[in-house]
Amino acid sequence: MNAGRLFEKAGYGTILPIIVPVIILMLAIGFGVLGLGSHSRMLAIRTGTDISAQCAADAAIAEAVFRMNEKIKIKPWDGSSFPAASNVSLPNCDATFDYVVSEISGDYVVNATGRTGRSVHNIEGILRIKSVFDYALFAKDTLELKNSATVDWYNNQPDDWPLQIGTNSITTGAITFMSSTTINGDVLVGVGGDPSTVIDAKSDVTVTGDSYAIFSNVVLPSITVPDWLSAMSSGSDLEVKNPQTTKTVSASGKYDNLYLANSKNLIIDEPVLLYIIGDITLDNDANIVIGGPTDVDNDASLTIYLAGNFESKNSSTINNLTADARRFTMYGLDSCTKLTIKNGCNLYGTIYAPAADINMDNSGSINGSVIGKSVTLMNSGTFYYDTDLRNRTVNDEAVRFTIQRWIE
Repeated sequence: MNAGRLFEKAGYGTILPIIVPVIILMLAIGFGVLGLGSHSRMLAIRTGTDISAQCAADAAIAEAVFRMNEKIKIKPWDGSSFPAASNVSLPNCDATFDYVVSEISGDYVVNATGRTGRSVHNIEGILRIKSVFDYALFAKDTLELKNSATVDWYNNQPDDWPLQIGTNSITTGAITFMSSTTINGDVLVGVGGDPSTVIDAKSDVTVTGDSYAIFSNVVLPSITVPDWLSAMSSGSDLEVKNPQTTKTVSASGKYDNLYLANSKNLIIDEPVLLYIIGDITLDNDANIVIGGPTDVDNDASLTIYLAGNFESKNSSTINNLTADARRFTMYGLDSCTKLTIKNGCNLYGTIYAPAADINMDNSGSINGSVIGKSVTLMNSGTFYYDTDLRNRTVNDEAVRFTIQRWIE
């Protein structure tokens, strides 16, 4: 036999035992990579369906809150039924969701479920009633505190969230704090705003809390007069002037204007709602008195729906003898554009006028909450926020539902 061929046969026999294990190893690696890829793909699919189901559950919560907020607009509140939905398709995917809202031990609870294929995601959300009066002072546009103005709070508990004042605006200088102003709480600016530019504060201003931009603008809804009150015939003008010194109102009513001459008094001794089509004017030393000796059952309160403007002149006041800020509320309608509280006026109550410029002049004192288009607290004015105002009900105006906490 040829020596060269013998050598070739011997070479092949030597290499073959080396090549075969390599081939087997490469096949094993290949199958492993293929299996890993398949596993990764299945994991990606499962993760995608899980995310899709979670998104569907989140969408269910969002729709439930929206439906509850549409429901709460209708007064009086109807607690006999609550929103629910089943097998609702989430757009542009295969996910569906269900939700049901129920009242459990005084809490409003949303149970939501999102589904995609075999993936199921459940969320339980607890709703809370959020009010515009969660804030001490808040303005749609500008908020200004003049020299030596003070904002503080009372009825607060150790676990309360801080007092808050602020604006929805992000305009430079939308919030102005003049010399010696003190705010015992947080200062909020509009979404995306820079507190260092939105807030114009003098060097000797004291803010005990934080200053930051809010995540979503504060909703300041328009106020609607209750149908039964709006449908009343107008009682012409509600006024107290010579030769009268005092008038007592014990029943709700609709009037063209409300006017008190110098040093005159209007007494409110029952729960009263007033719809004033025109203006309210309190001349010097005039008083709207809530409560007092004639309020024998101690239930006096006053709610005003004001279509025109409001002016209280020097030393005139809304004298809320109950000292409960919840017993007096003034709602400015969209046509209400100006509210002026002059020197020396002291008030327990709340003012909500989202279309109005609200001016509280020198040395005035307000205990409660004030919300407007713009808010100005003049020199030496003091403002004390009552944290009890955060406790609202479904029948109050300007309230809405938000998620307080949730469990997934």
